[in-house]
Amino acid sequence: MTAAIRQYLVITGNYWAFTLTDGALRMLVVLHFHQLGYSPLEIALLFIFYEFFGVVTNLVGGYLGARMGLNRTMNIGLFLQIAALAMLAVPAAMLTVPWVMAAQAISGIAKDLNKMSAKSGIKLLVPDEQQGTLYKWVAILTGSKNTLKGVGFFLGGVLLMAAGFQGAVVIMAVA
Repeated sequence: MTAAIRQYLVITGNYWAFTLTDGALRMLVVLHFHQLGYSPLEIALLFIFYEFFGVVTNLVGGYLGARMGLNRTMNIGLFLQIAALAMLAVPAAMLTVPWVMAAQAISGIAKDLNKMSAKSGIKLLVPDEQQGTLYKWVAILTGSKNTLKGVGFFLGGVLLMAAGFQGAVVIMAVA
């Protein structure tokens, strides 16, 4: 196995693990806050900062990746996801809408740092003359992300049933 393929597998494994927790976290938030009696609009508001800060991160992500390195931005994304999960592991009384929105903002930043790092990292592994291979590797990464996001939704529901909200976010942060 070549060094490039090993690196691709490391990047992909990282991205897959992140995608599972990202999907699970979104489902956990929706289901838990629905159980608590929040309205559909209040639940939707919990995700506004997730999406907004994801857009902001995409705008500055390339600069950060070039300045700090893709490995570092990927690791920062992982750390931020753990921080977001830890923010949600507080007692239920502290889970106010602004608190969860802030945790979701951090999770949105983490997701896009991780995604940008993974896709850009793969580009660096493929020689310029093998662009067809690059597109195949990125297509596999992107397609698998969509599948794993759905698996993550299921995982979030299972974790909520098995461990409760707080237990589920702790399990994901540890993993």
